[in-house]
Amino acid sequence: MTIMMKILFLGAIGAVIGWVTNILAIKLIFRPIRPVNIPIINLKIEGLIPKRRKEIAKSIGDVVEQELISVEDIITNMIKEEDKDNLMKALKLKVDEIIEQKLPPFIPVSFKGMIKEYLDKIIQEEIGNVIGDLSGYLIHKSANRIKIGKMVEDKINEFDLEKLEEIIINIAKKELKHIEVLGLILGFFIGILQGLIVMNF
Repeated sequence: MTIMMKILFLGAIGAVIGWVTNILAIKLIFRPIRPVNIPIINLKIEGLIPKRRKEIAKSIGDVVEQELISVEDIITNMIKEEDKDNLMKALKLKVDEIIEQKLPPFIPVSFKGMIKEYLDKIIQEEIGNVIGDLSGYLIHKSANRIKIGKMVEDKINEFDLEKLEEIIINIAKKELKHIEVLGLILGFFIGILQGLIVMNF
């Protein structure tokens, strides 16, 4: 076997080692899902995500609540100005309907019109403030009662790890393949470098 063949052979071995170790590293993110004891060397092996699932779930929950979305954001986006306007219009229509149905027929139409006008004015001036106060109250109460971070944390802890692995691998399939190929390429060059060093001694 020529020197060049030996160097290429060492490069090929390095490539296989680099490729296999990167595949194993990716697998060890999730696997084994349940701890596996190796009695001879007294070692317990467990995937990174299964082992640190609770810490990861808490961290994600905290980030979601503190950085991404809060109860205040949700309620503020639920109650827009146009929603307040629509609510006031609905209230005015309901008041008009009640006036027509409940006031006796002998009451003059002009008097009914005055009552409607007066109540519409009250709704316009007062109900808008009430809705604003109510949304503020809801935000305050909900922020104390609803913990989005805890909800996210609980959901992650309940999630089936095999399903989570499948989802992440499907999403990051291309990137994970690049990591495997990079391990192969780096392993090949390291093998070549080792071969050159060995052959020169």
